[in-house]
Amino acid sequence: MNYALLPKIELHLHLDCSLSYSVVHTLDPSVSLAQYQQEFVAPSVCTDLRDYLTRAVKGFSLMQTPRQLRLVTLDLLAQLDADGVVYAEIRFAPLLHTQQGLAARQVVEAVQEALQEGATMYKVIPRLILCTLRHFTEEQSLETAQLTQFFFGKGWVVGFDMAGDEAGYSVQKHKKAFALIKDQGIPFTVHAGEAAGPESMWEVLNELGPTRIGHGVRSIEDPKLVHYLIEKKIHLEVCPTSNLQTNIFSSMGQHSLAALQRQGVSLSISTDARMITPVTLSSEYGQLSTAFGWGTAEFLACNIEALHYAFIDDDRKISLKQMLLAAYR
Repeated sequence: MNYALLPKIELHLHLDCSLSYSVVHTLDPSVSLAQYQQEFVAPSVCTDLRDYLTRAVKGFSLMQTPRQLRLVTLDLLAQLDADGVVYAEIRFAPLLHTQQGLAARQVVEAVQEALQEGATMYKVIPRLILCTLRHFTEEQSLETAQLTQFFFGKGWVVGFDMAGDEAGYSVQKHKKAFALIKDQGIPFTVHAGEAAGPESMWEVLNELGPTRIGHGVRSIEDPKLVHYLIEKKIHLEVCPTSNLQTNIFSSMGQHSLAALQRQGVSLSISTDARMITPVTLSSEYGQLSTAFGWGTAEFLACNIEALHYAFIDDDRKISLKQMLLAAYR
């Protein structure tokens, strides 16, 4: 089946980790296709998440000027449009893009201007989530939260996230940032249950209280945690092939997502990082169909769940839901 023809919702997608070879070559003509595949794309199995994330530097190093940010943003929207994605929440850490003199606000403004331009060119409806990172200082994390507060509700920025290696860093120095976000009523999600196991998810749930978790796939290791996710209606943003690359599961057939869905955990499918993990949402659907026998019923359910937990207004959700139902049924 050609899954690219079906409309899809994507909640977990990193801007600075999704550069196509085409845009990389435009930004740096010295990069050959072979070099791109070796240095920008991760191998099928990395040592761990930390090893996987070393490729991210290649992406954000080419995103330090308004022109670079514009081209990368438009490139990703073109990828999403070709993939049949009709709504996408694109996340990135603005503080990583200030190495050549841009202020963090200017970084966000440049991406927003590109989204505005792309909205006239492509069918996909994009929104932004601003990220703090686990290794950031308390001050950097709070600055990112304040940046989110400044832009929230003005069109494009709809939420806040904490990404990075949870195995190496706790949530403690980020609690002030999340306190600000929660006080302002800004939606947020948190990466957990990927590099570390259920303990990282319990820490995030107890200390921060999100309704969405990025990845969360190692929750299967703790039946009490699975029950909690179901009872508290916590949504998991699952990125299957990325989880294979970070060495969480040995094969797609061993992935926890089908078992979690059978038990009643709310989850959706995303690509995570289309450069480091060279997949599309359509190819992920194909992989899951082969591994678990999933068809349009399961993919519709995932998209409906994604839409329910998306950081957008109810009117937009209603119209997108009607689109999904008409296409899948």
